[in-house]
Amino acid sequence: MLTGKTVILGVTGSIAAYKIANLASALRKLHADVHVLMTKNATNFINPITFETLTDHKCLVDTFDRNFNYNVEHVSLAKKADVVMVAPASADVIAKMAHGIADDMLTTTVLACKCKKIVSPAMNTQMFENPITQDNLKILEHYGFEVIQPAVGMLACKDVGAGKMPEWDVLLDYIIRETAYEKDMAGKKVLVTAGPTQEAIDPVRYITNHSTGKMGYAIAEAASLRGAEVTLISGQTAIPVPRFVTCVPVVSAKDMFREVIARADEADIIVKAAAVADYRPVHAAEEKIKKQDGDMSIALERTDDILSYLGEHKREHQFICGFSMETQDMLENSRKKLGKKHVDMIAANNLKVEGAGFGVDTNVLTLITKTSCKELAMMSKKEAAHCLLSEILSYM
Repeated sequence: MLTGKTVILGVTGSIAAYKIANLASALRKLHADVHVLMTKNATNFINPITFETLTDHKCLVDTFDRNFNYNVEHVSLAKKADVVMVAPASADVIAKMAHGIADDMLTTTVLACKCKKIVSPAMNTQMFENPITQDNLKILEHYGFEVIQPAVGMLACKDVGAGKMPEWDVLLDYIIRETAYEKDMAGKKVLVTAGPTQEAIDPVRYITNHSTGKMGYAIAEAASLRGAEVTLISGQTAIPVPRFVTCVPVVSAKDMFREVIARADEADIIVKAAAVADYRPVHAAEEKIKKQDGDMSIALERTDDILSYLGEHKREHQFICGFSMETQDMLENSRKKLGKKHVDMIAANNLKVEGAGFGVDTNVLTLITKTSCKELAMMSKKEAAHCLLSEILSYM
């Protein structure tokens, strides 16, 4: 995923420095070229040999260390870096970076870098909340640094509050978002619906379907990684929400319909990947359930047709994609849906095809528009999400 990308990790004097060993290892597994710079204080918390073993590069601490090939090391690193992350970032180093003080290898290299710079503060709560530190963080943001807000919890000093550095996997997500994909969707607002809806029969039972939300969540994550501002309207799933996506949880089709129409006008791209329950019980709230011959007989009515509403109220330059899951006559039924719903694209699959549909990590999609029909091979839902978005962009 990160092949050809150069990542600089700046480690300062904090007990949280040990977490960066896991981060460096994870980046190498994604094939990134990782270089670690440490302050002298940081070497009291973790040995540079640890990072040298993980990255296959000398861990730089001393600006005037002569034990490496001749070049102006901080400049050469700065030129090839795709992203710099200073984590953990102490109050001292934050102050230095904010005011352009470059008195060691880490701060000198950061000052020379033109790439994106990310800072993850880690310190005692009182130090973090001190107005001086807060002002310094605002200065960094003014100069284009991204500041990761610290977690709240018990710190090494046994105080409880803000100042705890997030876990390494959180930091990894920030680096992936910055470097893994071209930002060809920057400036676009994307609205995605995902997951199943539930229609209550009574306080205990409900009507739903087998949707897991995996495809919709993959689309939301892919759009976010490509620079879009993403809102995900989701039925109840067991999937964690992608980190840089705004999620609006819903339960019923009516809930989803309400949330979609409230946000649809602002969206440039809408992808309806949710498997909305087609019917809901009539008067379910009043528990008007009839029993005939021991079987339950429930009066049903159709739920709101979200895709039809979106197609009928489509704005100029807005692109709408719906999903079609069929068990027979996939192309014919999907083309009918494309015209009937007045949308720009239908992403169709056949639930009887191995590797497609609900509950699996792969999908087999056919992307249908008024002028084309593009069949995708079986691939992971994450890969399919990127193919779908690339196809959408080709029409915009």
